[in-house]
Amino acid sequence: IVGRKRLKNFCIAWIVVCAALCVSLPCLLLLRHQDQRTVIQRSNNSLDMIEMSGFICGYLSCVFYLGSRFPQLYQNFQRRSTEGTSYLLFALAMMGNCTYGLSIVLKTPATTESFQALYYLHHLPWLIGSFGVLFLDVLVS
Repeated sequence: IVGRKRLKNFCIAWIVVCAALCVSLPCLLLLRHQDQRTVIQRSNNSLDMIEMSGFICGYLSCVFYLGSRFPQLYQNFQRRSTEGTSYLLFALAMMGNCTYGLSIVLKTPATTESFQALYYLHHLPWLIGSFGVLFLDVLVS
C-alpha cells in the first residue's frame, strides 16, 4: 500500500509539473514573440514563432515520453518482478526508438561541422526522447 501511494504521488507530481510546463512555456513564448515584434530585422540565427513552438512540443514530448516509463520501472522495482509486463510491447518499442534515433543521426546533412552541430542541437529533444526511452526500456526488460 505504501508503494502504491508513493507511485500515485509520483505520478500526480509528474502530471502537475508537466501541466505547469504546458501552461508556462506557451505564455513565455508569446511574451518573447511580442518582444521580437519591436525588432525590425531578425537575425538568421534566431528562432521564429513556429520553430520555437516545434522545440517546445519536442521537449514536452520528450518529458512525457521519458516519464511514461518511470511508473513501470517503479512498479517492477517494488514488486521485484517483471510479471505481467508485455515483452513484445517493449521489444517493438525498443526497435522503434532505436531506428527512429538512428534515422535522425544518419540523416545528418553532409556540410560543415558547425552546421552538423546545429542540426543535432535542433533535433536534441527527439534524440533524447528516442535514445532515453530506449535506455529505460532496457532497464524495464
